Amino acid sequence: MSHATNRPTLTAAIGILAAMALCAPDADAQLSYRSEQPVSTAYEGWEQEEDGSRYFLFGYMNANWEQEPNVPVGPNNYFVLGAAGSGGADPAAFDAAVADQGQPTRFLPRRNRFVFRVPVPEDFREADEVIWTLTANGTTVSAYASLRLDYRVDGLIKASEQGAIGAGTTNPVIRANVAPTLRVEGPVDRRTVRVGEPVRLTAVATDDGVPKATEPRRSTSPFGRGAADVPAGWMKPRQITVGSATGLRVSWYVYRGEGAVTFSPEQIKVWEDTRVHANSPWANYWYPPPLPDNDTWDVEVTFDEPGTYVLRCLASDGALGVDGDVTVTVTP
Repeated sequence: MSHATNRPTLTAAIGILAAMALCAPDADAQLSYRSEQPVSTAYEGWEQEEDGSRYFLFGYMNANWEQEPNVPVGPNNYFVLGAAGSGGADPAAFDAAVADQGQPTRFLPRRNRFVFRVPVPEDFREADEVIWTLTANGTTVSAYASLRLDYRVDGLIKASEQGAIGAGTTNPVIRANVAPTLRVEGPVDRRTVRVGEPVRLTAVATDDGVPKATEPRRSTSPFGRGAADVPAGWMKPRQITVGSATGLRVSWYVYRGEGAVTFSPEQIKVWEDTRVHANSPWANYWYPPPLPDNDTWDVEVTFDEPGTYVLRCLASDGALGVDGDVTVTVTP
């Protein structure tokens, strides 16, 4: 009489142990979280305009893939302008008069670069600092901005950091690139709408065509189908910085405001979502859609809760961007 057994053979046991070793958590592995993780403020550098005016550039890293913390300007989201060592994380440093420097209060997932800029105060010294402090999900993080020379940013650095070109890449064409032009039509600070009632927003944007728009990549199928039938395979990283598609794109998103907001049509993501088919310029297979007639983008926006919202429109060519805001008061 034969007896069935569920004991693995020696070979199978070795295979199971090997698989367990491959799946075991690594102390150096980077874990991903949907929510409850901190949001880190980021000082990106400073830039100088042709007229001599200077600006500090800020962004952030939201460690969550889904949660979008809302932190109003106040003791948990504020700026300090002053001399070196003037604080930032210390609640006593909060000053309502300077706390609001145009920073976001709604934080999109993952890395968001060059989100906003703050004018450099007059008579600012190289040893002075501008400090942005944020407390989200119980963690406080401060970003310290200074005018150190190695923090100076230009168009090539922005293009590299955002993934339009590789680090150290340069040529006369990309050096001559200028940011898109953007005009948001209609009033920008006195729109009122009811909950559930859509409001139409219109933006007009143009670009110089630099860098060249990313085109769909196709490959020949090994099964006899034509080259136009099958999308090209996954693109492995080609540079040490993040990689992004290029070409003019326009997106609206919530910059300030707590409630749920729906955009129709769905907007291209402005944060670095690298997942395949994520409707993100940083994702494989993504390329910019055809430009609309008359360079005009229309979107309908619907709000689920009353309140005051700031909606930001970003026009980007993948290397440089320009934005414009609309404030909407939503009533019950």
